[in-house]
Amino acid sequence: MSEPECEKLYRQLDYCVDEEAVATLTLDARQVCSDAQNALLHYHSLQECKCQRGSRREPTCLRVYWTVRFPQGYDDIETSPYEDIELELVRNSETSKLASIVAVSSLPLDGQNRCLKAAQDCGLFEKCGALRSEYVLACTKRVAGSERCNRQKCHRALRRFLERVPEEYSFSLLFCSCNDPLCGERRRKTIVPSCSYEEREAQPNCLHLETFCLRDDLCRSRRADFQQNCQPSPHSPSGCLRESGAVCLKAYAGLIGTIMTPNYVSNSSTEVSQWCNCEGSGNKWQECLRILHMFTSNACLRNAIDNMGSSNPRPVEGTPLPPPRPSPHFQHDELHVSLLSDLNSVEESEEEKQEEEEEEEEMEAAEEFNVIPPFLDKATVTNLGGTETGRVQSRACSTAGPMLMLMLLLLLLTTLSWG
Repeated sequence: MSEPECEKLYRQLDYCVDEEAVATLTLDARQVCSDAQNALLHYHSLQECKCQRGSRREPTCLRVYWTVRFPQGYDDIETSPYEDIELELVRNSETSKLASIVAVSSLPLDGQNRCLKAAQDCGLFEKCGALRSEYVLACTKRVAGSERCNRQKCHRALRRFLERVPEEYSFSLLFCSCNDPLCGERRRKTIVPSCSYEEREAQPNCLHLETFCLRDDLCRSRRADFQQNCQPSPHSPSGCLRESGAVCLKAYAGLIGTIMTPNYVSNSSTEVSQWCNCEGSGNKWQECLRILHMFTSNACLRNAIDNMGSSNPRPVEGTPLPPPRPSPHFQHDELHVSLLSDLNSVEESEEEKQEEEEEEEEMEAAEEFNVIPPFLDKATVTNLGGTETGRVQSRACSTAGPMLMLMLLLLLLTTLSWG
């Protein structure tokens, strides 16, 4: 919006959005807003721009995205305002990543609570542990002088956790598989439902909940992202129109920390829904049910969640799943051991090479100085040199003298006895 005319038209539309939030615009005012919107259609880059999930400028970007679509197109919550994830990227990267999470979750744990194991793995990763502690504190701390938490701070901390922690950890916490109610209850309480969405009085009407959501740019955007990426299709193997359960799970997780935060309905199933009902909907009963069925009757979302918790997951895409990958802590230990073994093998090979060189030097020295090898037990004529021969002869001479004297003495005694 560097051009003055473009900026002028945008400011006018921005004013229209603010006025509409307070009171319904008159027909004349709405026509002025429509004229400004039509004039902005010439700026194609402004019409085609998309936003990045979790970026620092996300709120500003979303504000621009929805403003240029007012009044025509403002109610279109079927198209995501976020940048599309390339299908090829989804097939190769996201699917492999989520499949790896499934592979880790399917490793035998000897009856251990899988959700507890996911929490322990999160604690071993510094960023995951720190951000998880942050949102737990924000969602459990009571506002001074009341029994209620600060839901806005809780939502903000939940979004930070899900946007900054890798899915290997966050999705393992959200979608861990359970075989008993204790594990299921831990999974259900992962996002602290008592603060993040539950009301003390009663469940709100789903129509009211969506109305409040559509007034907030972030919630409206996450709602549209979920609607686009989790749209079911009976003709797709994954149950998703976009043929990717991985993208659907990312869109589902994007709703956590907003007014329309979903969660598991009980501790004994993987069914998810919003904390709302359709009581008192009147003639809008069908419209209210449509909101509920986005979660309770969504084959795309159900298959994606079941795929995450299944010990034998169905492939989300046509690409082969990677082999089971241990947890990062186990990988670190395994890497450390392999590095040590590699270093030891290198050191051993260097020592062997050094010993061989020393042996060769000793052999060369032995040949040069004619040293007798130490393993020879007896000296022979062939292996003794001239010096050693002289030593043997000198020892023989030294023993011959006493023997000769003894023989002479015996001869003298014999002569005297005969005489």
